[in-house]
Amino acid sequence: MRLSRPTRTALAVLAVALSATTTACGDAGGLRAAGATPTANSPARLWPDLPPASSPAFDFDEAETKTVKGVAVPGDDIRRVDPVAVVRAEITSDPNDYAGAGARYHGTVSALADCVEGRQKATWAQPKGCPVLQPYYRDLTGDGHDDLTLGFRLLPGELTAVRVYTVEKHRLVQVMSYEDALSAVELAGRSVIVRSPSEVAGYEYRLQWTWDAQQKAMLLTHDEMLRTGGRSPSPRHSSASRSARPSSAAPSATPPASPSTTRSAALSSSTP
Repeated sequence: MRLSRPTRTALAVLAVALSATTTACGDAGGLRAAGATPTANSPARLWPDLPPASSPAFDFDEAETKTVKGVAVPGDDIRRVDPVAVVRAEITSDPNDYAGAGARYHGTVSALADCVEGRQKATWAQPKGCPVLQPYYRDLTGDGHDDLTLGFRLLPGELTAVRVYTVEKHRLVQVMSYEDALSAVELAGRSVIVRSPSEVAGYEYRLQWTWDAQQKAMLLTHDEMLRTGGRSPSPRHSSASRSARPSSAAPSATPPASPSTTRSAALSSSTP
């Protein structure tokens, strides 16, 4: 069969195109060595004869919650709760931390006088001296209703308190409590992620609390030290300030280094 001139021309153009494609690709798609593969090692259990502990050595109060007294929840709508009133209620319930000139956070009490009560998120603009930060609302418990994430400065130091509240049986309930020198706070899914500067240059602490439906509390599920790439440690951060306390238990005047600090100091990093 004799091909027409247009057909022969089209086939020639196609052959040239295929040749150019093959030349341009080179050895693309071919197998290449990835180098030596490290030998897989199974976990090695240390001290198998050591009897297992039956109770924790340190009390984190991880599942402890508390009802906030004196703060109403109109219509069970947490957005109608006054954040300043919530902080005042904590001050009232924890006089050892806040009351008197010798209390560790006495500056928060005096600064609270600068706050304007009754403001919601939409009109949150507070005077400069007010220690209560803008509230954030998100469903962290999975019940279809917003929960309150609240922060306020613990003065006269450099710490910031982070609290989470939900509504249970028409009452405001605190389900997470933590304070530290903060780099950032994030909400992701059912979790609150707190980042804090580390004394080790180029690293930061990353702690994550996640809602646990069985305990009905935010539990500390991750405690990591992660590399940030920086070179200078924070001069203001102290390991003594790190107190991984999902509860509201009052700290002592000279808090001991927590087990979470010990774990983080060992540089047990993992992927965030």
